[in-house]
Amino acid sequence: MNPVIGLDIAKGESQGQAFLDKGKPYGKSFTIIHTREGLQLFHQLLKDLESTSGQKPMVILEAMGHYNAPVTQFLDDQNYLYIVVNPILSYQSKKSSSLRKVKTDAIDAYALCEFFYKEDFEHRKTRGVQLLNLRNLTRQHESVTGHVQIKLQFQAVLDQVFPEFRGVYGALYSAVSLQTLLAFPTSEDVLSTGEFKLTEKIAVLCTRRSEKWAREKAQKLMAAAIRNPFRKATYQSHLFSMNMYISMLLHYKEHLSTLEKQIDALANEVEEYEIIQSIPGIGEKIAATIISEVGEIDRLYHQYVCIPSVDRPSIHFRI
Repeated sequence: MNPVIGLDIAKGESQGQAFLDKGKPYGKSFTIIHTREGLQLFHQLLKDLESTSGQKPMVILEAMGHYNAPVTQFLDDQNYLYIVVNPILSYQSKKSSSLRKVKTDAIDAYALCEFFYKEDFEHRKTRGVQLLNLRNLTRQHESVTGHVQIKLQFQAVLDQVFPEFRGVYGALYSAVSLQTLLAFPTSEDVLSTGEFKLTEKIAVLCTRRSEKWAREKAQKLMAAAIRNPFRKATYQSHLFSMNMYISMLLHYKEHLSTLEKQIDALANEVEEYEIIQSIPGIGEKIAATIISEVGEIDRLYHQYVCIPSVDRPSIHFRI
């Protein structure tokens, strides 16, 4: 026998159907509540099916994002193999095998079991968990990188306090730029400090640069302070807001640095990481994102072999 349980995952609960073998449903459909008690009842059902069939059952479910997590974590803990399928593929299978356009969770769970016997699936590999970790980190990196609203609010306040500060550094949002502005937020602060002390401060903020570079930045900062239309902040609230936004931006940069280290450590364990980076224009971040979003690329080779620069065309034209 080849037992399987199909699960139609939803938020907080799942609808299930068990099969002993192809064309042999086992009992009626059932509901699993995603709580400790509900999963323990599901475990009992798994053991009953194993006892009846004489073989440990496989579980098949659709990829439903974080809604899958309670069930997949439980199956991992109990050492049960499971298959996560693309919802589009399972939908196409249901559409081709049924003339009735009926949509219920019980029917979907039943259809997943039938789909299991039609296709040659591989169970979810341990490496898949590693790729999911990588996917979570790369998506988190993207969300942290895209903090556009904070940057816009910061710029709005900067325009009312020290608009000429732009251009002192090549990158306004670099760590040394933000830390300099945090130390000298107004023209008055810059001019009262003087070029010599500014040079010393900038050299401390960016130790990897030369003293000559620090002096040039101090001179630019002095020139910007002289040109600036505001000698000091009109409202103290602007200084408070600017300090707050700078602290938030620096905090984001710190988080990004930590995320990038974690992403790099995970991605380096994947063989394809260096191979993908051999494609012109693809660096570490994009390579890690591609790997995490594609998943088990060895099972999908025929779908991705046509990516530019990955596969050379067998026919060449000469004009």
